[in-house]
Amino acid sequence: MGANISGCTPEFDRTDEPRLSDLPENCIALIMMRLDPPEICRLARLSRVFRRASSADFIWESKLPSSYQAIARKVFDEITLRKLLKKDLYAKLSRPNLFDGDTKELWIDKNTGRLCVSVSSKALRITGVDDRRYWSQIPTDESRFQSVAYVQQIWWFEVGGEFEIQFPSGTYSLFFRIQLGKTSKRLGRRMCNSEHVHGWDIKPVRFQLATSDNQQAVSLLYLNNNPGHWSHYHVGDFKVVNPEISTGVKFSMTQIDCTHTKGGLCIDSVLIVPKENARKVIESE
Repeated sequence: MGANISGCTPEFDRTDEPRLSDLPENCIALIMMRLDPPEICRLARLSRVFRRASSADFIWESKLPSSYQAIARKVFDEITLRKLLKKDLYAKLSRPNLFDGDTKELWIDKNTGRLCVSVSSKALRITGVDDRRYWSQIPTDESRFQSVAYVQQIWWFEVGGEFEIQFPSGTYSLFFRIQLGKTSKRLGRRMCNSEHVHGWDIKPVRFQLATSDNQQAVSLLYLNNNPGHWSHYHVGDFKVVNPEISTGVKFSMTQIDCTHTKGGLCIDSVLIVPKENARKVIESE
């Protein structure tokens, strides 16, 4: 009889155990909203349910900065913006996007959710840049813009520019990316011509920034790095409190002491990045 009773006892069916994929999609999406983008992408690989849930607009809108629409309009037209899911918009804005005639680039920093901007030498105001006796544009794969401005020799050195957008709130650092000497490649080897490098160790260069809300910073720096090495010269920092208001930033580097000439300098770009992640962004340049 004992054997008969045992035989009538139903076995435990493991298929009845609750699984994560049994959760409703909206619940999964709410959980994902509290995760970082890389974690969301890893969960999306678990099943079709998780993949569908990971595409919810409200998840990715929470990862975008509050001023993302103003930022996106810099690089996408209105028709493209209407077609993009927020997930796709986040993916596109997380990568560098060229705009303004391919002279500027912007992207969202995944670690801070803040904006990064790069302004090429072609978008800067350079005194005398059209005079080929002093200035020239050099093609190079060492710049994200594929060319840099090179000054062979000049008395009056003045470079400036500006940029305006609804920056996400936070503190930003501004840098000039420059190099002493002119580099090229010969038989696959990188070569640096430093014969025209002179004058930068006599008087410092004045770096300056000013914002539309009256923040200012000034740095006086000698350009004394080894020729052939790209350097990021820190101009200063500025703080954005209200992301719903456009912040204009003007920046410049000048050496207008006409008692001596200077030359042999490459100017690549101006970089604006979140202060707390500046080193990581610079190292990836």
